[in-house]
Amino acid sequence: MKILDNYIGKSVASSMLVVLSVLLALFTLFGFLDELKDVGKGNYGVGQAILYILLTLPSLAYQLTPMTALLGCTIGLGMLAGNSELTAIRSAGVSLERIIWSVLKVGIYTMVVMVLVGEWIAPVSGQYAQTMRSVAKSNSLSLKGSQGLWAKDGTQYINVREILPGRRLGSVFIYEIDEKHRVTHILHAESAVYKQQNWELENVKHTYFNDNQVTSTTDERYLWQTTLSPELLNVVTVKSRTLSVWGLYQYIQYLENNGLSAEQYKQTFWSKITLPAVTLVMVLLSIPFVFGPLRSVGVGHRVLAGALVGIGFHLISQMSNYLGLVLSISPVLSVLLPTALAAVVVGVLLRRIH
Repeated sequence: MKILDNYIGKSVASSMLVVLSVLLALFTLFGFLDELKDVGKGNYGVGQAILYILLTLPSLAYQLTPMTALLGCTIGLGMLAGNSELTAIRSAGVSLERIIWSVLKVGIYTMVVMVLVGEWIAPVSGQYAQTMRSVAKSNSLSLKGSQGLWAKDGTQYINVREILPGRRLGSVFIYEIDEKHRVTHILHAESAVYKQQNWELENVKHTYFNDNQVTSTTDERYLWQTTLSPELLNVVTVKSRTLSVWGLYQYIQYLENNGLSAEQYKQTFWSKITLPAVTLVMVLLSIPFVFGPLRSVGVGHRVLAGALVGIGFHLISQMSNYLGLVLSISPVLSVLLPTALAAVVVGVLLRRIH
């Protein structure tokens, strides 16, 4: 049986790899064409656009895992069926359950690899890609090292350590420079909130440098007038799709502890939690395309049917997520419902072909 597992697994795995390569190539092309409209803004050139697209590939591959599993298994098993190899395997006394298990093993291995990519590689590359792209498009932002975001506004050099949702900042440093490039004033605020077209700094400490004298003052509130708007700073605000499951969990806790809405992040969290289950459901869904009503048609028809089913499942999932946000439905329910429905459909179809 190990030989059978390897043979079926090799066919399915190679088909998955081909499908993933084709999907990534298509999405990369469309993504690059979409990025061309931003080329020329600030320092954002063709090279940066290509780098941005390449850095988002791990995240894209992770998101495409269910579709890849469905189409890859459908094509791999379809080719075996087209060459009458599955018929020969069944004639040799191998049960349908044993064939399904051979396919499931490939799905499990694929799921493990993609979860590792989605949790360890995609968050790092995705966040770097987003930041690199946004900073390159802006002439006033710079992000280097591990000391947060740097910006220049006239004679002020600004360092923001934390950029939070709700137009809030954490730990802001402002350095005033004179015409001789000497620091004359350092301001540090524990936090800041954007109100009425200005930043209101909280718990502020001023340090002034006058000739040979250094003086310090404090303010509970300080109105900071600058051209640095929340829209400009929003380029490096946390994006839910770039966070790992653990990062999402921590960020959800932070938002709830500060009385901020976390529904969107909860949906992303549960979507990532359920991705392995969705992948396995898609693997099982490929079985009826080969052994069910479509067993007598060609591979092309099976691929088309698989693509339509995959796209339909994606649309239903997106619709469920949007309705969950609009109607304030539990994120767990709005995310799990499409997967549960797909699992029921798979169960019914497998029962019919048994």
